[in-house]
Amino acid sequence: MRRVLALCAVAGIATSVFAVPASAAVGYYVIRWDNTGICQVWNEDLKYKPFQWGVSTYKVVSKPLPTFQAASDVQIKMRAERRCTL
Repeated sequence: MRRVLALCAVAGIATSVFAVPASAAVGYYVIRWDNTGICQVWNEDLKYKPFQWGVSTYKVVSKPLPTFQAASDVQIKMRAERRCTL
């Protein structure tokens, strides 16, 4: 039983390693909500766009970035420059 469990764990880790390069091509953006000034990292691969209603609208404030970490770094830099509230 332990061998089967260990084999399943190894297979799961191996498939996740192969899935990472495929998702690396996905672009990330930083968006800024107009009504609050909050900046958020957005994944281009998501099926739905952020929901906008009334005064709750957003603008894309960065170029496409290859990784979440790069987009997060841009978001932190914008926060330090006081272009974002959070």
